[in-house]
Amino acid sequence: MNDTPGWTSPGSAPSDDQNGSGVPRPADPVDANGSAPQWSKDQPPAGQWSPPTGPTPPPAPGQGQGWGAPPPNAHWGRPPAAKPGVIPLRPLGMGEILDGAVKTLRTYWRTVLAITVTVAVISQIANILAQQYLAPDVPATNPDATPAEALEQSLDAAQSSLIGLGPALLVTLMASLVSAALLTVVISRAVLGRPVSLGAAWQEARPRLLQLIGLTLLLAAMSSAIVMVGLLPGLLIGGAAGVALTLLGGFGAVVTAVWLMIRFSLASPALMLERGGVIKSLKRSAKLVQGAWWRIFGITLLTQLLIFIFSMIIAIPFTIIGIAVDGDGFSGMLSGTSTSFGWPFLIITGIGGVITSAITYPISAGVTVLLYVDQRIRREALDLELARAAGLPGYGPTPGNQTVGG
Repeated sequence: MNDTPGWTSPGSAPSDDQNGSGVPRPADPVDANGSAPQWSKDQPPAGQWSPPTGPTPPPAPGQGQGWGAPPPNAHWGRPPAAKPGVIPLRPLGMGEILDGAVKTLRTYWRTVLAITVTVAVISQIANILAQQYLAPDVPATNPDATPAEALEQSLDAAQSSLIGLGPALLVTLMASLVSAALLTVVISRAVLGRPVSLGAAWQEARPRLLQLIGLTLLLAAMSSAIVMVGLLPGLLIGGAAGVALTLLGGFGAVVTAVWLMIRFSLASPALMLERGGVIKSLKRSAKLVQGAWWRIFGITLLTQLLIFIFSMIIAIPFTIIGIAVDGDGFSGMLSGTSTSFGWPFLIITGIGGVITSAITYPISAGVTVLLYVDQRIRREALDLELARAAGLPGYGPTPGNQTVGG
């Protein structure tokens, strides 16, 4: 196939009306009767040809490549993308995003684990103390209660647990935000192949922590408001119609909240790396996600599913061990005489929680940051800017010390 007039790919056979150079060849001469001439059978012997033994002379100007010289496009195909860090600087696939997050953990494990283990230990200590001293005793269940009474007892138990664990949840949220901020800085440097210490990451992330907290609380408030609006009409009506309306409104509210969370899922790295405000970061996320919502949703869902499976693999053995060594163990749990757990159970499950968080925090944060980088590469040619920032040859002068956002 000829892509341009007068050009043929090297080694291609000439077509019926061309001589191999792209120029149409003249038709064969004909005689007076309109037929092609008949060549005589007596022809001179074929000449003997041998290749030149000396060096191949350079082609004359305008003559193209000489005999024996490689064609101008000897290596067909797209050249490999530059890869100064954990990802190649081109649009990424789902596997490359997950691999980049894992590779960041492996390559910069000292800094990453210093962040995640510290945050996980603080979160688990707060959770253990809250369960031991703040969480109220779960009321004993009445085996002879009616279904309505059993439902009421379950709601009372859930309410007591939420009230007691509220402070621990707040501490965990704050610790997770600090971890996400520090890991965003580490991953943005890992894209350029530049290590960063814990102190340097803290110095860069600290000015944005309050804005990141405000962004997180704003998104949580928006989701809660959407769910309440969806549930409220059915709860006010009551009865069978109210139950049906509650289910329908709750489903619609959850779908809307999920759509909103994915639309604004890149606001956190945009805030940290572009150094804008909360509203500006929300707009940036909406712009980057536009047209790629399902792709980002699929990658995010798969990541959370993998994290959940890994968490269960770690948590279930520690939970079983904690129940076995705590108090009455499984016998008291099955008989219903023991409804609370002591220090051995809380400490053992806390160790499992630290291990889980230390691994899953950087994976989750890494996928989010790399999705942000991938969308900017696809829409804004960020790969060229990153190549210049990494000091790769052929991309222009190297700018000063910078991360992905600027």
